[in-house]
Amino acid sequence: MSSLKFSLIQTALFWEDKEANLSMFSEKINSIDQPTEIIVLPEMFTTGFTMQPEKFAETMEGPTIDWMRRWSFEKKAIITGSVIIEENEKYYNRLIWMLPNGQLGYYDKRHLFAFAGEDEKYASGNKRLIASVKGWKINLQVCYDLRFPIWSRQQLVDDNKEYDVILYVANWPEKRNHAWKTLLCARAIENQCFSIGVNRVGLDGKNIAHSGDSMVVGPLGEVLYHCAYEEDVFHITLQKEEINNTRTQFPFWKDADDFKIL
Repeated sequence: MSSLKFSLIQTALFWEDKEANLSMFSEKINSIDQPTEIIVLPEMFTTGFTMQPEKFAETMEGPTIDWMRRWSFEKKAIITGSVIIEENEKYYNRLIWMLPNGQLGYYDKRHLFAFAGEDEKYASGNKRLIASVKGWKINLQVCYDLRFPIWSRQQLVDDNKEYDVILYVANWPEKRNHAWKTLLCARAIENQCFSIGVNRVGLDGKNIAHSGDSMVVGPLGEVLYHCAYEEDVFHITLQKEEINNTRTQFPFWKDADDFKIL
């Protein structure tokens, strides 16, 4: 059966300092000394979770996209994380899915964090992105999306499950880390998939603390990886057979409600 290797980078971020963050991530990515297939960075990895997009937004032809393209080619691996993008006079918290051949996909964060005013500064996305890698399907989401299970709920496609992994990149504060950890397990259990969350650590420019708590969770809710407070570059190989066995042994998906996300 097919396997898929992820490299997860949990780190502190330099507040609103693109150059420093890209230099730091260059060092961390360059330090990966083993083959990997998907490298995951946190939400807004060039700036931290800033509400000043007018100062830091780039276009899809900007330097951060070029940086991701170069490192993806260098490491022969997909690189993903979210950045601030300006398009059609709007700002987006956009997850980039960069392929080694230079092609890319993207997902605009659907659920904007009104508690911090994100909804006043950024435009919301309206379309999910489910990427394909080696026969795997990966549902790509951003931070606050984790609180909204309908947006992540599996739907049947030609009598098959819609995806195998759900992936969240985040700047999720320490104060609500219990919710983060609990919901990552819940998304795995209810969708019978692997759940991955990559979060930052450290204080941001608003003195908000982040504990990281990056996690990988198996389809039965078992925690395969968890790291709190420390910086880490972690590698994990997931096995498709584990998902298939879980869905065969416990075919709960057959009893799910029939619905469509419009």
